[in-house]
Formats: sequence, C-alpha cells, structure tokens
Amino acid sequence: MKSATARFQMGHLGATPAVLEEISKEEMFQLLERHLCGDWGDVTENDARANELALRHGLRIMSWYQTSCGARIQIITEADRSATTILLAKEY
Repeated sequence: MKSATARFQMGHLGATPAVLEEISKEEMFQLLERHLCGDWGDVTENDARANELALRHGLRIMSWYQTSCGARIQIITEADRSATTILLAKEY
C-alpha cells in the first residue's frame, strides 16, 4: 500500500484487547492509515461530511471499516487530537 499524507494528528494510539486479538497489527495499521488520510471507510455520506467538518472545526472524527476476517471496527480520533482509539463495533 502506498503511503499517503495524514490530514490530521492522531495523538496517542490505543486499541482494545479485542481488536488486538481479532485482526493483525499489519491490517490495523493499514486501516489507521486510511483513517488518518481521510478515507472514512464504510460511512454514510452524512457521516463523511461530518468528518470533513470535524477536520475544519476541531471535532471528533469517526471511521468504520470491515476487516479481512469479517470483523467491523471503528476508529475514533478525539476532538482535541490527543488520542485515537481502535475498537470493535460491538464495543462502542
């Protein structure tokens, strides 16, 4: 995968134990790169627009992705960009 430029800072990175058990670190970092570059994954048009507004106005950014093993994960970057958390959808 070609590395792209991040559109925002991620702050401290955290992942739940369930995510670390469910998907490989390689895939987790590929999905994180998508999130940081503005590929919001499996979101509605409204959610994508909300993320674009969040970039400009310092609000929370949320992306959803389907993993290769069929798990659904969410990546959340806090409004102050102090932290990004990766979790399974069922943990949200």
